[in-house]
Amino acid sequence: MSLPFYQRLHQHYDSSYRNKDLRTTMSHYQQEKKSSAIYTHGSTAYSSRSSAAHRQESEAFSQASAASYQQQASRATASTHASAASRKTASAYDYGYSHGLTDSSLMLEDYSSKLSPQPKRAKKSLLSGEEKENLPSDYMVPIFSGRQVHVSGITDTEEERIKEAAAYIAQRNLLASEEGITASKQSTASRQSTASKQSAVSKQSAVSKHSTASKESVVSKHSAVSKRSTASQESTSSLHQEEAFEKKSRKVAIREKAERLSLTKTLEETEAFHRKLNEDHLLHAPEFVIKPRSHTVWEKENVKLHCSVSGWPEPRVTWYKNQVPINVHANPGKYIIESRYGMHTLEINACNFEDTAQYRASAMNVKGELSAYASVVVKRYKGEFDETRFHAGVSTLPLSFAVTPYGYASKFEIHFDDKFDVSFGREGETMSLGCRVVITPEIKHFQPEIQWYRNGAPVSPSKWVQTHWSGDRATLTFSHLNKEDEGLYTIRVRMGEYYEQYSAYVFVRDADAEIEGAPAAPLDVMCLDANKDYIIISWKQPAVDGGSPILGYFIDKCEVGTDSWSQCNDTPVKFARFPVTGLIEGRSYIFRVRAVNKTGIGLPSRVSEPVAALDPAEKARLKSRPSAPWTGQIIVTEEEPSEGIVPGPPTDLSVTEATRSYVVLSWKPPGQRGHEGILYFVEKCDAETENWQRVNTELPVKSPRFALFDLAEGKSYRFRVRCSNSAGVGEPSEATEVTVVGDKLDIPKAPGKIIPSRNTDTSVVVSWEESKDAKELVGYYIESSVVGSGKWEPCNNNPVKGPRFTCHGLATGQSYIFRVRAVNAAGLSEYSQDSEAIEVKAAIAAPSPPYDITCLESCRDSMVLGWKQPDKSGGAEITGYYVNYREVIDGVPGRWREANIKAVSDEAYKISNLKENMVYQFQVAAMNIAGLGVPSAVSACFKCEEWTIAVPGPPHSVKCSEVRKTSLVLQWRPPIHSGRTPVTGYFVDLKEASAKDDQWRGLNEAAIKNTYLRVQGLKEGASYVFRVRAINQAGVGKPSDLAGPVVAETRPGTKEVVVNVDDDGVISLNFECDQMTPNSQFNWSKDYVSTEGSSRLDVESKGNKTKMTFKDLGTEDIGIYSCDVTDTDGIASSYLIDEDELKRLLALSQEHKFPIVPVKSELAVEILEKGQVRFWMQAEKLSANTKVTYIFNDKEIFEGPKYKMHVDRNTGIIEMFMEKLQDEDEGTYTFQLQDGKAVGHSTLVLIGDVYKKLQKEAEFQRQEWIRKQGPHFAEYLSWEVTGECNVLLKCKVANIKKETHIVWYKDEREISVDEKHDFKDGICTLLITEFSKKDAGIYEVILKDDRGKDKSRLKLVDEAFKELMTEVCKTIALSATDLKIQSTAEGIRLYSFVTYYLDDLKVNWSHNGTAIKYTDRVKSGVTGEQIWLQINEPTPNDKGKYVMELFDGKTGHQKTVDLSGQAYDEAFAEFQRLKQAAIAEKNRARVLGGLPDVVTIQEGKALNLTCIVWGDPTPEVSWLKNEKPLVTDDHCSVKFEAGKTAYFTISGVSTADSGKYGLVVKNKYGSEISDFTISVFIPEEEARKATEQPQKGNKKSK
Repeated sequence: MSLPFYQRLHQHYDSSYRNKDLRTTMSHYQQEKKSSAIYTHGSTAYSSRSSAAHRQESEAFSQASAASYQQQASRATASTHASAASRKTASAYDYGYSHGLTDSSLMLEDYSSKLSPQPKRAKKSLLSGEEKENLPSDYMVPIFSGRQVHVSGITDTEEERIKEAAAYIAQRNLLASEEGITASKQSTASRQSTASKQSAVSKQSAVSKHSTASKESVVSKHSAVSKRSTASQESTSSLHQEEAFEKKSRKVAIREKAERLSLTKTLEETEAFHRKLNEDHLLHAPEFVIKPRSHTVWEKENVKLHCSVSGWPEPRVTWYKNQVPINVHANPGKYIIESRYGMHTLEINACNFEDTAQYRASAMNVKGELSAYASVVVKRYKGEFDETRFHAGVSTLPLSFAVTPYGYASKFEIHFDDKFDVSFGREGETMSLGCRVVITPEIKHFQPEIQWYRNGAPVSPSKWVQTHWSGDRATLTFSHLNKEDEGLYTIRVRMGEYYEQYSAYVFVRDADAEIEGAPAAPLDVMCLDANKDYIIISWKQPAVDGGSPILGYFIDKCEVGTDSWSQCNDTPVKFARFPVTGLIEGRSYIFRVRAVNKTGIGLPSRVSEPVAALDPAEKARLKSRPSAPWTGQIIVTEEEPSEGIVPGPPTDLSVTEATRSYVVLSWKPPGQRGHEGILYFVEKCDAETENWQRVNTELPVKSPRFALFDLAEGKSYRFRVRCSNSAGVGEPSEATEVTVVGDKLDIPKAPGKIIPSRNTDTSVVVSWEESKDAKELVGYYIESSVVGSGKWEPCNNNPVKGPRFTCHGLATGQSYIFRVRAVNAAGLSEYSQDSEAIEVKAAIAAPSPPYDITCLESCRDSMVLGWKQPDKSGGAEITGYYVNYREVIDGVPGRWREANIKAVSDEAYKISNLKENMVYQFQVAAMNIAGLGVPSAVSACFKCEEWTIAVPGPPHSVKCSEVRKTSLVLQWRPPIHSGRTPVTGYFVDLKEASAKDDQWRGLNEAAIKNTYLRVQGLKEGASYVFRVRAINQAGVGKPSDLAGPVVAETRPGTKEVVVNVDDDGVISLNFECDQMTPNSQFNWSKDYVSTEGSSRLDVESKGNKTKMTFKDLGTEDIGIYSCDVTDTDGIASSYLIDEDELKRLLALSQEHKFPIVPVKSELAVEILEKGQVRFWMQAEKLSANTKVTYIFNDKEIFEGPKYKMHVDRNTGIIEMFMEKLQDEDEGTYTFQLQDGKAVGHSTLVLIGDVYKKLQKEAEFQRQEWIRKQGPHFAEYLSWEVTGECNVLLKCKVANIKKETHIVWYKDEREISVDEKHDFKDGICTLLITEFSKKDAGIYEVILKDDRGKDKSRLKLVDEAFKELMTEVCKTIALSATDLKIQSTAEGIRLYSFVTYYLDDLKVNWSHNGTAIKYTDRVKSGVTGEQIWLQINEPTPNDKGKYVMELFDGKTGHQKTVDLSGQAYDEAFAEFQRLKQAAIAEKNRARVLGGLPDVVTIQEGKALNLTCIVWGDPTPEVSWLKNEKPLVTDDHCSVKFEAGKTAYFTISGVSTADSGKYGLVVKNKYGSEISDFTISVFIPEEEARKATEQPQKGNKKSK
């Protein structure tokens, strides 16, 4: 019995549900689940039987109870947790019995303790010390309620309930008879003695009952009652005995007798009651009498939820908030949970908006779980709305929130932050798309629904892509990018009935080709149709053909569960569909496709999804029923064939697809086909003839589909199909229409009218007219080319549908042309005409609204406003701002007025002529050359009044730049209002964007005077906001408006300022930006102050590059140099020149002013082929004016007969050659260089051992060159071991001719070779088969002709021989077959075959990881090429895993076999059969010898024959004559002696004795007959015949 659903789903409810001991104990009792059902019907069966019969059964059962108790007690020892609970329950049982209560009634009372948590503190015991000692230590008490269950422990409350229930029922039953309990001390002692005996008997009976099965438990229970009755009778007899020894009054004796009668009556009534009792009727599931009611309350009020629950055992009630249990300890004082008299209450104090939720009361007991729901809505008063939850300027949300079926607010606002942009990846790489999701209002424990889409289709997690939601960030991760992943990705976030989405395109470029010029991989390989023995595969052609047209495609298949790929087609197919045949029915396959051009074969595509080769009807049938876990193979079973019917002709035969490579036929099975499966034969004929030819003669078709190959292109055919089964071949179907072999699907026409238009500074929108009359169009490929480059690049690698596409990743400012081509299964169309050239730059639009309007200074009749510039400039520089204002009187705004007629260029403006003490609102609009943008949101209300505060106002124009993953630069402007005294410094504060306002932290402890600060130590990926406060002598002023949020990240393509020192020593700072717009400009600054007009610097900008040059770098130039790019998304970079960097740059400048010739390689020497010596060095670069001087031992040397010099100024290589090294050439060599003002040199010292070694090497190379003038060895003699375990000696020769001879020697003795080598391949070999120790030796091969000779030696002795033998043994070991099991008459043999066996190959056998010790019963050996292990007379101990290890001298190679289970049983059974057959053959009765085949004897002679007979047991012997039993008499007698010798005697033979005789021997193992023939002749007749014979001859001659 599994855990109830409420225990599985609510494991947090009770700690005992998490207890492993409890689950172990319950699983232990689940084994007895079936037997528990009999207990339910036990009481009914029991009631029909007499009490006398029950007493007899109880007496008979009492003897077995002790043994059952021992068994149960030993079983219970395994669970300490359960034993503690059992002892507590046993105490309750004894407590009940001491009050006259039976065990069954007590069980009903303490059933509520089931599955309660184990208490940690000590419990009060109901047993005395003596009883505790007698109680079994690990006894388990199972509790029954129609099923067997197990006690896990009882709590204090439940223990008290058990005690109270037991005491109450005992008192009720005892007092019901209106009898007193008073007695004398003697009678009391007697009753205590009686009660103790009764308790002991009841405990023993209870132990017996619970240690047996359920049926026995019924008998045991009533046996316990009978025993208690017997105990009462025994107590009565003991009272009579006490009366005999003690003098008692008559009144006391009568009272004791009455009490005994009352007790007996109570036991009988209780027994009768329990005969009719069904315990399950007392238990019922929880039921809500009063359900909790929903409430709507005001904020800060208290609310109470009430409910009343009935059920037995008494249900436990748990309160949940939004499906999460309420923990009163986690929120002290917030929640109060009470349960009194069946009324359960949840009180929520000081409600706030977070308490708006759905609450659930869950009632649970052993019979089930029931829940009731109620909603609590917390409302706010108007005017107290918490506006901090929402952004300024956003329209306010409703002031009340209702609980909807999908959420908890009537409206949600969803924003995307840190969004993913257009992304570029490459095949095989990983990529992650993500963004942060901000939802307002935020509701705890409620998560939004996140869904990703690709091109509008949902993205499901797979092995290629995974999704993740961290609580505030959604991520889509590609583990291995493929071109199939390219497309428009959309994230949709749904919160209740509201959703928002964001989209960006992902481009996937082709992986680098393994062969340069090979085509890219195809994509979208999928199955179009599948049947029993064929599958049609389709794919999309790649956009990149590698520079030459694609010739076709190869299709590979792989069976699921293997790693073996096989090619399906021998010649490439151009059509992007292909029928794969020759599949095994029921198997599953995956496919991939490779493109090929004249250069080579490209990379394979992503593998397809697994496809099963099954009939669609069979596949549907398999899907409709549950199946075993997928193993990669579907086992197809067919119906048992009955007597067959010749099938009729197929119907609806048609050509479904025709290409130049193949034709696909399709038909429907015949209606008349019987119950067995049918096969199909396909026939074809030329269109003009009726000569039908069967296509599939060897392999009948199972599927109603067939693909025909090898048809002549352009030729016309007709086709028909026949059905066949065991009954015969049916009539053919109707022939198809004439089909011409060729592609029916035409390649689409080229698209037209390619029109590019501007989009962004890195993208262009391309539109075109779609191809006309295109069939089965897959999509379009778009290519781009920089004007004048002639190089085309694909803009998409996954065909797009529709006449419009946005090409991303283009270079800003470059001019591009575009072209498009269409694609379908037949191929790619011609390219369209090239489009007009277009320059890549953003389309111009009006700027977005400014934001964050603040009051920087206020006077009596004027105010200074500040704001932040728009996020988007519209693609053009912002030329100015316009400010509007309006009066607000008593909350009612007036009409708007213009504050400035002429646009202001700064982000601050002073509005004059205002009214003092009047409240104003403002809005600002930005303008560029495209026009005036949308005005900003209305500002907050500002009062025009004289500021008299002493502290400074807020700084303004706070902005972030140079944002990197761990740092950024914060800049600001001083406050307009400086206070009573000048500003002395600034403080900068920071917090994460999602943090609360109390989590601001300062970045500087002391005020800084600069109006910028580099912020370090940021957390990558985190979003931050900043603020700045100014300080003067009066104090710190108001903070500025927030700057941000800003995500700490280094954006892709970010570049830094680079310092450069040119050849003339000029120092400059350089910066490059790839994201500039046509209106962008470079602004240089030092310490964030513009350097424009500086006399120490020169700035030069061209295109997307800028350079700032230092005229004379010195200490006054120390500082931070930054470059900002206008009209971009905050692109900036800086470079710090401090004292150390200043020193480094000055030293580098000095080095460039006075240069040296850089040397790439120092002077070196090498020996050439003929022994020549080459001295060389390489400089980085040499000009035409470079002069080289050669020095030897401090003397200049010049070119002549001994020295040859050469200088290659293109490569910088300087060389000097010498024909031969002599002793006088030892010394120091130096090459000196001079190139303009740059000089350099390199020296090489050749003295002593270094020179001698070089001289020796030169001489060796000269001799080698001489050797190679004749026949010689290009590769000397070596060996290799072939796959057949033979040794092949080989060498490679060169410069040979016909007259060249080769001779092999071993140990200086010539080896005769059968064939003369022709040297065509330049390889000479000597094959040694079955290599062994006798083949060890020194092998030599000599190559010679009239030009000379050369020889090569190979020593195969000592260590070399051992190494070779190790390799031979390794090859032999690898050739070993898998271990097989063979049964013999002696036992079981495990064996494996090798190519051949050597003694050097060590064989070790192990059994279950232990080396086998060989005995007469277990032997190992080798017979020929068979290595075996013989196990004679196998036993069960021989079961297990056997390992044969072949050790080659270095490593071991193992073969294993599992001799257990069915394998052992089958082998052992076969061994027994063979053994019995061998015994029978050995002990079978047989005739060993002594009888001749024919006996010729003269009449009258005596015949005596003797033969030996064998058999165990001794065979029975009988004789036959002419195949009839022989009748013996005095004339013919037989005798059988000693169980092995048979005698046959005829005293005087006569012609009547002639005939065929047989000796029959027989025992229980078999019989055998030995036949012999007796021929009797008469001498007179022989003489007469001899005389008659010549006479007949003479007559014939006449």
